Amino acid sequence: MSTTQSERLRELLEPLVSSQGLDLEEIEVDSVGRKRVLRVVVDSDTGADLDQIADVSRALSAKLDETDAMGQGGYTLEVGTPGAERLLTEHRHYVRATDRLVKFQLAEGGELVARILKVDDDGVDTEVPGVKGRKATARRLAFDDIVRARVQVEFSRKDNKKEEEA
Repeated sequence: MSTTQSERLRELLEPLVSSQGLDLEEIEVDSVGRKRVLRVVVDSDTGADLDQIADVSRALSAKLDETDAMGQGGYTLEVGTPGAERLLTEHRHYVRATDRLVKFQLAEGGELVARILKVDDDGVDTEVPGVKGRKATARRLAFDDIVRARVQVEFSRKDNKKEEEA
């Protein structure tokens, strides 16, 4: 998708997404055979439920139908959320990933897998899980020290808060 088309679509669609209480995270146009697919990714601090996705999808579809932003050819509109293993690229993404396990690629080289405990304007406070019976350790990461960060899927996380209350 050309930058100009991407910018036009963002300018057109972002106010509608915001009016639904969501953030416009990503816009992507792909060609699939003769048809094009417009993928719009939305999110919020509390997540987006199916009703919100449906509402924003109808609003975007109506707006796109009344403009020529997608040109004359046919296209399919897909609206969804970022997914389980989202890439963290904005400050708000880190805030939303609080209490989640994240794989960080560090500017100094190497990787770190840690749980985000707190996010501020300068970086993140994390907890690095202990290995082989060792206790978890705290580590501070400045945003400048992070090259890339991606949420990790946890299938069998032990919830320490529930264990402590029991």
